[in-house]
Amino acid sequence: MADLGKEVKLVGSTNSLFTCRPRVALNLKGVDYDFLQEKWWQKSDLLLESNPVYKKMPVLIHNNKPVCESMIIVEYIDETWTSKGPSILPPDPYDRAMSRFWTAYSDDKFPSLLRVLMGPIPGDIPEAREQFVASLQLLEAALKKCSKGKIFFGGDNIGYLDIALGSHFGWIEATEKLAGIRLLEKETVPRLVEWSEHYFAHPAVKDIMPTTEELVAFVTEVKSTLSAPAK
Repeated sequence: MADLGKEVKLVGSTNSLFTCRPRVALNLKGVDYDFLQEKWWQKSDLLLESNPVYKKMPVLIHNNKPVCESMIIVEYIDETWTSKGPSILPPDPYDRAMSRFWTAYSDDKFPSLLRVLMGPIPGDIPEAREQFVASLQLLEAALKKCSKGKIFFGGDNIGYLDIALGSHFGWIEATEKLAGIRLLEKETVPRLVEWSEHYFAHPAVKDIMPTTEELVAFVTEVKSTLSAPAK
């Protein structure tokens, strides 16, 4: 049997909220790891060798074996370190299916809508805001059902869907500042607002999430780079 504590590395970036997903999972499990920082505009040989298909971060390297895609990494962490920390995936098959469904939904909806609202890609901002708020209202209802009256989607502890949504919610306040709009409001989605406050204050999360100011600066830099004339 492999020595599970032999070597754990995570290739990613502090400004990548998808990288935050496996970082939260590793923190929840209490797994020590080396964090290898990537530059956004200059992919390392290690990243390209570890993820030759998509060439994207994050990548978990455990005992020299790479695992790619953020939520696949989260599942791998949960299934590998079963004796450490709380279970991340729900034990019930139906609950696991629902967690994966809402994760797929948020990954499909949120990134493109947030990019329109922040400005890097063109689109109808009022329409994008309307769609985003409608998605939040669906997740408000999902939180009530999945949490079974507890604070997190995973119940008493942060779970799979909490980690997935947290990566998107990290962008909300930055998007509000950049676009001059409101998205997450207590009047319309009170449960999600409370969930967000508890999630980002959790010890496994609070020290690894980039601040709103850091994300705003990052988006501003991206816009500047994209709009600069080619040399």
